[in-house]
Amino acid sequence: MTSRDRILARIRRAVGEQGPEPEIPRDYLRVHGTRTPQERVDLLAANLTEYRARVHRTDGDGLRDLLGRLLANARSVQIPPALGFGRAADLATTLVHDRAAQSPGELDRVDAVVTGCALAIAETGTIVLDGGPSQGRRRITLVPDHHICLVRVPDQVVDSVPQALPLLDPARPLTWISGPSATSDIELDRVEGVHGPRRLDVILVAPAAD
Repeated sequence: MTSRDRILARIRRAVGEQGPEPEIPRDYLRVHGTRTPQERVDLLAANLTEYRARVHRTDGDGLRDLLGRLLANARSVQIPPALGFGRAADLATTLVHDRAAQSPGELDRVDAVVTGCALAIAETGTIVLDGGPSQGRRRITLVPDHHICLVRVPDQVVDSVPQALPLLDPARPLTWISGPSATSDIELDRVEGVHGPRRLDVILVAPAAD
């Protein structure tokens, strides 16, 4: 028996010894108050701003121009192909393709990343990524210094965490983002960009006008 077999056997024995899972009370509030879709989006924007994210609003027609302005000083940007921005020249920057062989050093030299999201939570000002086609692999949203995240409103915005959880697949690599990466030492000196992007721009994208 190999070491791997012994470890797996111990795990199987431990799992087999477990009894039935206890019933967990679910009598907490699932949402605080009642909101219209627009009020939900406005609350998300307010909470994101409170976390020092920069919030922008546009529709599908104005999205490319807005991205061009946000990326004006970026030498390179990484964008998952599913977002449909295949023409880097339109954004006046170099488009870097996500590759499995891309080294951490290569990714660190990318100035910005643009992704979609799985959903956004209004009450907590949280963006949730699950590695879907519009988001790419998890690491591309952790290494570059500037993350631009697109949220389709109002469809991708829910009120609360209890509403969000049933919509998410727990087997996927979930990343929960509430503002730019930041930490503080014991003297409360804030340092940004320690655990992820230093700058977070969230674009709330409404449907294009008919």
